Amino acid sequence: MYRNSRPVGTGLDRRAFMRSGLGAIGLTAAGGPLLAACGSSSTTKPAASTKKDFGTLTYRLSWVENVEFAGAYIADHKGYYTAEGFSGFSIIPGGPSATPMETDVVTKKAIVGISSPDITGAAVAKGAPLKIIGAQYQKNPFVIMSMADKPIAMPEDMYGKKIGVQVANESVWNAFLAAAKLDASKITKVPVQFDPTPLTQGTVDGWFSFVTNEPVDLGMKGFKVTTMMLADHGYPLVSEVYIVRADVISAQRPMLKALLKAEIKGWTDNLVDPGLGASLTVGTYGKSLGLAVDEQTLESKAENKLILNAETKTNGILTVSDALIEQNMATLKTGGLALTANQLFDLSLLKEVYQENPGLITALPAVPSAA
Repeated sequence: MYRNSRPVGTGLDRRAFMRSGLGAIGLTAAGGPLLAACGSSSTTKPAASTKKDFGTLTYRLSWVENVEFAGAYIADHKGYYTAEGFSGFSIIPGGPSATPMETDVVTKKAIVGISSPDITGAAVAKGAPLKIIGAQYQKNPFVIMSMADKPIAMPEDMYGKKIGVQVANESVWNAFLAAAKLDASKITKVPVQFDPTPLTQGTVDGWFSFVTNEPVDLGMKGFKVTTMMLADHGYPLVSEVYIVRADVISAQRPMLKALLKAEIKGWTDNLVDPGLGASLTVGTYGKSLGLAVDEQTLESKAENKLILNAETKTNGILTVSDALIEQNMATLKTGGLALTANQLFDLSLLKEVYQENPGLITALPAVPSAA
């Protein structure tokens, strides 16, 4: 039976705790045995396709168990992990009381974690032995949200305006200003919490958020909003990246390839039917959160547009093109992280998975409409 031991306090912003505690990672590479924060679902699994037993897949989420991780839920529910040789699936949820994802992976509490290039890059710069082996979101999910009758469509539209920015997101905000070559003195940054009500009341003109979260929430409440993607204006960081220990890539390569293959299948199913991930989120994996299926379905549809585009339709989901990696490294450098692509990314596993399983690409649906 699926057991949920997630931390309490889902109203807090992910970036607050994701960025906290990175210094604790340091050069530590030792760790105890793999731990489990919660058990897998009781869904009947098909027989494994190989005799290999990789044990339990311990999976560290970047946030609480919402639809953001639909691909993993589906992979567990449909038995894709089991078919690839895992004997179990154990989620370690994020939350305000959770340790950073990077720490959990470095100390071997989790085999894989979901994070972002800036956070993982900061850990690697401090000596953490980590690599990014794939990325769910090809476009960065951060946006400037504004009311539809007073749209902020271009970065320069923020000049003379008040923009609500959460303290935990200031590093991303500052990096975006630098990447977009904006004059910060012409924009009034207003410290806010995470409830976007001030935008609807006219207290601020713009709101810093994920495209999959607050815009969907306000839309469900009847407000007409518009969004400006940071990724379209100089901030191309991929997001929801898979991070693992660098030594595991060589020592347990078949296991990581099995993980990626199952993930690809799970996300492909969600691309075909975004309601599937939403239903599993609300009914099983995130049941204790009290989420609504209709709202989670809208978020699922929104994230699908970040996952599947022309490049990933051709190369396979979770892949990152050389050009996009180069853009990511340049953006990180703008933010003060002078790393090479090889220090942060290793996409050789995905390349092998698709070479060995070309049907994973042909199974992908059409690219979602931008509308």
